[in-house]
Amino acid sequence: MEKKNILKGIELLNNPRYNKDGAFSLEERRLLGLEGLLPAAIESEDTQVQRVLNQISHLSQDIDKFVYLANLQDRNETLYYRLLISDPAMFLPIVYDPTVGEACLKFGHIFRKTRGIYLSLADKGKIKSILHQWPEKDVRFIVITDGERILGLGDLGTNGMGIPIGKLALYTAIAGVPPQYQLPVHLDVGTNTPELLNDSLYMGLRQPRTDGSEYLALVDEFIQAVQELFPRCCIQFEDFANYHAVSLLERYREKVCMFNDDIQGTGAVTAAGFYSAERYTGKKISEHTILFLGAGSAARGIADMLCYAMKQEGLADEQARARCWMFDTKGLVVKGRERLEFFKQPYAHEHSPLVSFVESIQSIKPTAIVGVSTQPNLFTKEVIQAMAEINERPLIFPLSNPTTQEECTAEEAYRYSNGKALFAAGVLFPQVAYQGREFQPAQANNLWIFPPVGMAVFATEATRVTDEMFLVAAKTLANQLTREQIDKEMLFPPESQIVTVATAMAAAVARLIFERGFARVERPNYDDQIIKLVESKMYHPYYGSYIV
Repeated sequence: MEKKNILKGIELLNNPRYNKDGAFSLEERRLLGLEGLLPAAIESEDTQVQRVLNQISHLSQDIDKFVYLANLQDRNETLYYRLLISDPAMFLPIVYDPTVGEACLKFGHIFRKTRGIYLSLADKGKIKSILHQWPEKDVRFIVITDGERILGLGDLGTNGMGIPIGKLALYTAIAGVPPQYQLPVHLDVGTNTPELLNDSLYMGLRQPRTDGSEYLALVDEFIQAVQELFPRCCIQFEDFANYHAVSLLERYREKVCMFNDDIQGTGAVTAAGFYSAERYTGKKISEHTILFLGAGSAARGIADMLCYAMKQEGLADEQARARCWMFDTKGLVVKGRERLEFFKQPYAHEHSPLVSFVESIQSIKPTAIVGVSTQPNLFTKEVIQAMAEINERPLIFPLSNPTTQEECTAEEAYRYSNGKALFAAGVLFPQVAYQGREFQPAQANNLWIFPPVGMAVFATEATRVTDEMFLVAAKTLANQLTREQIDKEMLFPPESQIVTVATAMAAAVARLIFERGFARVERPNYDDQIIKLVESKMYHPYYGSYIV
């Protein structure tokens, strides 16, 4: 707890960072003007956690639990993070995937208290002054979205602010990035969703989306303002439409400290699944042939990351790209197709046009299918059976989320493949019992990747974020599996271990940052001291004393 705090009385109780509710000591209550403002009992943190657990147990719907926890975050930040860390497997699906999707859909209807900064077209020319009003002057992480492609739900406009808020909570809960250094931002350029424009409780601009030069000028102004006001800040782009996601990453990645989680984070967590699967298939990434269902920014990001891994294993760029195929709403992505979008062109290969996904599998004979279509039930029985017919251990990765958008369920993948599938999904499925075996579905979600990468950037004050950092994170994640977990054919560790795993990942990425010369702090003398550096920077959700 920072000792410089001078808040007192009701003002102190209303400040979520410093509020301890009933855990203030008698002396603190006397010195800080809290006498009479709290019940008499002096509570422990464990007692407060138990009260929250009791209250949550009476809520049957996850969206109601989401709202309750959001209110807790707004009231008592320390208790909120103490709760999340106490049981990540229980609480992360509530504060993020899959519940955050429903929360975004209902954002204007469940809104309680503002959090972060909202920038709109009306703020052109004033972005720096608006950001300057933020009370924290040392912002290290900004997650920004324009709400155009929220999860698999589409254009949600201002409702998409739930994503930056949720992502930043994961930075703290998973990897220990201190919450005071974080800032969620929404860039409001309108929405093309009629239901929102006609919703009386919608909180954003009521106009169609603006694009082109006006849009780009607004993003440029934001980037420049951040560099001037928060020079040690890393910017995470989140849930932008495909054409913006790819082009903005290429525009800024060599100039400022930034990354796109949908491209690089999704690519890295998928690569981790491939690295883990090598134990059971005997295939390196460079020996796989991958067919993507969906050809947007997520598919592009995953393909780019897998090709990067293949090149590290000795393939030439052209050889690596030849192993990645894409299938979109028009069919197999092939050379010669009219009006082929620029971000799909690197993965358009010579092949006769096909409009059937099953026929594409039979022709290309992929070892893995990756679903990033944001459309449910497209990995049909016929699709999975086709993969099982040509592969002893097919990789079935339906990565779209939330749950309503998944290409197939874990139970379907195991049953239709006769237990042969190596399965990972964008959301967490329960254990599956089939033919006398117990299968543990993996969750290939970005939450495994961006928090530890972010912690490494925070600890080293890195000037850039690179694809190599994400690939190191992927390899480290795959290497965290225990012998017992490998015997169960798991692709990822259980979420209950995510905090410990994230610390090891952050240290590995930090080591690379030092090796590549991107750090702005002095490197420790020995490699084993790097993890100590990371741990020394981590936030721990425990109350401190106000008594100096």
